[in-house]
Amino acid sequence: MSTGTTGFAEPADTPAPARSGAPRLLRAAARRLLGAAAVLLGAATVAFAALQLVPGDPVTVMLGPGTAATPEVKAAIQEQYGLDRPVPVQYVTYLGHLLTGDLGESYQLQRPVAELIGDQLGPTVQLGAAALGLAALLALVAAVGTAGRRPALRALSSLAELLAVSSPSYWIGILLLTAFSFQLRVFPVAGDDGFAALVLPAVTLALPVAGMLAQVLREGLETALGQPFVLTARSRGVGSAAVVLRHALRHAAVPVVTLTGWLTGSLLGGAVLVESVFGRPGIGALTLQATTNKDLPLVIGLVLLSALVFVVISTLVDLLYLVVDPRLRTD
Repeated sequence: MSTGTTGFAEPADTPAPARSGAPRLLRAAARRLLGAAAVLLGAATVAFAALQLVPGDPVTVMLGPGTAATPEVKAAIQEQYGLDRPVPVQYVTYLGHLLTGDLGESYQLQRPVAELIGDQLGPTVQLGAAALGLAALLALVAAVGTAGRRPALRALSSLAELLAVSSPSYWIGILLLTAFSFQLRVFPVAGDDGFAALVLPAVTLALPVAGMLAQVLREGLETALGQPFVLTARSRGVGSAAVVLRHALRHAAVPVVTLTGWLTGSLLGGAVLVESVFGRPGIGALTLQATTNKDLPLVIGLVLLSALVFVVISTLVDLLYLVVDPRLRTD
């Protein structure tokens, strides 16, 4: 015990430090991972149900239109793929295969679905990463360069963003092909040979995303610039550029993180059209082929891939929020 200047005795033991946020972060991460697993299970179940409800005989689809087969041949194919078993048994077997990464075998290509997707995933990931990076850069330049500036400049930027957001990807791609491939001959028309072949597809995917991100980021910047902490920073002699980049941008980026996560998942869907327009290999071309040929295992594998992409990105965004904002680390 010790006595301070006020005459009151001070306790010998100091209060225990506040509980670390690490366990809360781990518990929150575990909850989100369990939720992600539940979403994937739901997507797998819906995909299996869709496979059962599709009209027609799967064996007929495997054999192709106009192909005649004896009942014995059809029975052998059903036994080979397990189609002669009861539906609950097929479902349990299907989930067991998914847990080991076995998505089945393509009806038309006679190759494992996981192998087919793996072969085409690289070009799509490359295209999506390039488009997302370009979109983030364009959005940052547009938002920072026009937030709080002259109304005419802001209105011009907003108009360009609105046009980019409202224009279909295939239309943007056709315009870019016409201008830079057919007229100017700067970039190749199709294929994926080198960096030059990536530019136009990446720009096509990036422009709508950049327009949406720029609108949200500019709104957040203008809101942040009106907060008291900005006035305090300026009263301390901080320049306008430093206020925007070091203070306002951090606060304005919070809603952009969520939007970026959602748009990153949507890039997979946009790649279907863009890869078709530019004749690039990838998940888009594989999806078009599987849908046209009614290759049900391959279609289901691609659906599960889309669900996995959205779940992973959503989980990463949630965890990023927990790291950035400790107030969200609740029990």
